Amino acid sequence: MIAELGHAALWLAAALAALQMAAGFLAVRAGDRSEIARLVRPSAVVQATLASIAFAMLLWLFAITDLSVKLVAANSHSLKPLVFKLSGAWGNHEGSMLLWVTVMSLSGGLIALAEKRLPERTMQATLAAQGLVSLGFYAFLILSSNPFERLPVPAPEGLGLNPLLQDLGLAFHPPTLYMGYVGLSVAFSFAVGALLTRQVTPDFASAMRPWVLGAWVFLTLGIVAGSYWAYYELGWGGYWFWDPVENASLMPWLAATALLHSTSVLASRDALRVWTIMLGVVAFSMSMVGTFLVRSGILTSVHAFAVDPERGSFILVLLGLFIGGALLLFALRASTINEGQRFTATSREGALVFNNVMLSAILAIVLLGTLYPLLTEAFDVRVSVGPPYFNPVSAIFAVPMLVVMAVGPLLRWRQDRLERIRPELALFAALVLVSLIFFGFVTGVAILPLLGLALGIGLGVASFLPLRGRNLKRVPLATWGMIIAHFGIAVALIGMASESAFSKERLAAVEAGQSTQVGPWNVTLSEVMPVAGPNWTAIEGRLTATYDGAEPVVLTPQARRFWAPPQETTESALSTRWNGQLYAVIGDRTPDGRWQLRLWWKPLVTLIWYGGLLVALGGALALVGRVIADIRRRRIARRIVERRAETEAMA
Repeated sequence: MIAELGHAALWLAAALAALQMAAGFLAVRAGDRSEIARLVRPSAVVQATLASIAFAMLLWLFAITDLSVKLVAANSHSLKPLVFKLSGAWGNHEGSMLLWVTVMSLSGGLIALAEKRLPERTMQATLAAQGLVSLGFYAFLILSSNPFERLPVPAPEGLGLNPLLQDLGLAFHPPTLYMGYVGLSVAFSFAVGALLTRQVTPDFASAMRPWVLGAWVFLTLGIVAGSYWAYYELGWGGYWFWDPVENASLMPWLAATALLHSTSVLASRDALRVWTIMLGVVAFSMSMVGTFLVRSGILTSVHAFAVDPERGSFILVLLGLFIGGALLLFALRASTINEGQRFTATSREGALVFNNVMLSAILAIVLLGTLYPLLTEAFDVRVSVGPPYFNPVSAIFAVPMLVVMAVGPLLRWRQDRLERIRPELALFAALVLVSLIFFGFVTGVAILPLLGLALGIGLGVASFLPLRGRNLKRVPLATWGMIIAHFGIAVALIGMASESAFSKERLAAVEAGQSTQVGPWNVTLSEVMPVAGPNWTAIEGRLTATYDGAEPVVLTPQARRFWAPPQETTESALSTRWNGQLYAVIGDRTPDGRWQLRLWWKPLVTLIWYGGLLVALGGALALVGRVIADIRRRRIARRIVERRAETEAMA
């Protein structure tokens, strides 16, 4: 009965999405005061409620392990811990798409309830576009990927979730990414609504900006969580491999970063109107491309759930419909959008435009490197595109972008002169030059890590230069958010460069009681023992590690064997210090009785994820600051209206 209730709620939500779409588009043509216009906002709210009920029913089915439901039987097991039973609800193709459409419908409902800044006609067009996107995904779920499908005969036991996904990091990673993706779908709907009504104004940008900023924060958190999960769970010691699935999350983030800055310029300075609309379409296009890559079965990955070509074709049709239609609308209406306020190249707007162009170029590089192997494989030619392509080619555009990122916040709006900020420019240049000389000639670091270290140090100091000469108590919260986010980029950059430049690796085969050295660490294998978990058994090594004569620490890497489903995984063990991490993995036993150990010493590697969290924190502060500023602005406007009314009444 639970599955049938969820399925019914899904059908009703799809019907409400169709009503929301039709009523919205008809209201745009008929006018704000037409009877059908009154249906748009309630349809969005009821649709959100029904989609939430459907997803709650799916969670319930996984929590009780209802093995009569095909999705539960294929992705859960009665002996799994509850947290992994629940995360199994979105750790598969059908459940993840239901989560996607649920978050999307909740976003549409929240817009319908809370958004009052836009003209009603533009809001109706926005909700109609949101209903159209939602309806496409409802159709995909109902016709191709029904999460509530019953088995003819209940399974005696479930197959279990992929053991690599039975991790708290992966329980957190997909929902945050989906919130980011769906936030971009809202930005897309705003862009379509503004194009339909020709209302590309600062008020439109102010309404869209919180959604873009929120999507950007969630995308950042999702990428950070996924990177750290891959680092400690997969056992190969890396945090990013330019895998197509990784790129599928990076591409929307790059587009969202450019859109965020463009939206801020339009909201604050009434400039970059056409650029903002285009980026709104591109950002959602990248999330749709990522969805197609991951869900179509065209890739083989931990995350690539779907292997049915029919599903891939369905998503490809949706991609062509949504993105092709939006691009056609943009081509027809772009010429009707006013240019907005002008500015000079040496201004804050000019710096933002330059960095947006650099971000767009990096996005094109990542997109090309991701799709090219898939295109060649269609002609039976296998090509591998990895770090040797992505790292140096991306650096061509990333290096000037980082320089402008350090200088841009120091410039004034509209127009400025570089001579005014000559002391700050000199400080930044001196820091970069000294870092280049020290790390290049003293430590002999390779060129790309060398540039990363130098620019990271320079940007880290330059991030706080906008505070120079200001009363810190009066600095807006949004400005603090920008500063912290830019500083987080610098911190993450230093961590990436340090990991690449200074990491040490050691492969050894040792007996119990023997020691080996990796960097400043002395590591001794004390013993190896069998251990058992709730749904796995493992061989666990007990390592005693000493850092340069300090107090020893104990590490316990494991080689696990799951039985639901049967699979072997590697569980790394980490010892974290202020200046880096010791990373240990235990392998198989050799014929002569020794155990294989793989050890890394990674200086400052944790700065990668601390920096990512700082970036997300900066975005969150900026979001809160913008919301507070909007509330204050509306209060002031309300008071002005009330005083005018009082004055007129007295007159």
